[in-house]
Amino acid sequence: MYSSCNFFILHWCFIYIHRYVALEDFENGIKSFQNALRIDSRHYNAWHGLGMVYLRQEKFEISEHHFRLAFQINPCSSVIMSYLGTALHTLKKNKEALEMMDRAILADKKNPLPFYQKANILVSMENFDGALAVLEELKEFAPRECSIYALMGRIYKRRNMYDRAMLNFGLALDLKPSATDVAAIKAAIEKLHVPDELEDKDAL
Repeated sequence: MYSSCNFFILHWCFIYIHRYVALEDFENGIKSFQNALRIDSRHYNAWHGLGMVYLRQEKFEISEHHFRLAFQINPCSSVIMSYLGTALHTLKKNKEALEMMDRAILADKKNPLPFYQKANILVSMENFDGALAVLEELKEFAPRECSIYALMGRIYKRRNMYDRAMLNFGLALDLKPSATDVAAIKAAIEKLHVPDELEDKDAL
């Protein structure tokens, strides 16, 4: 346990940490999380925060290590499990990543993140039917989340089901996504009839 003074210091640290991460000032973010851990080495939010920073920096093995430490301290957090699963997926440990997403879903069925990330993992494994089933389930309690429809559009495109792809891209745009997402969806629509293998070559 830590004192009320230490609790205040930790609260103050995390206000500034989130600013650092939002501004991609990762160096100061890391220092702040490390300072929080000096106050309380079992502060799972700090371990999780370090994992987030390293994930953003694409230091995936280091990211997994820190998420796993957070998970060991708080094994019931759906959010921590979701990001640990994400880190595992980036390391191509897809079986373990899917198991972690399933655990995250069981821990909190109202958390959309593990559903969406599970669908992404299944897409990477070309299990399109499985991914669509997960997204259909997710739509039931997050019907206005544009990223669901955008991902469904990409899946239908890969299955050469262009009418359904266009329908879902249109639904995604109707939900007023961010400017970045709008650009990505419109780019996908423009390349709707471009085979995936040609699109991959253009990206190189």
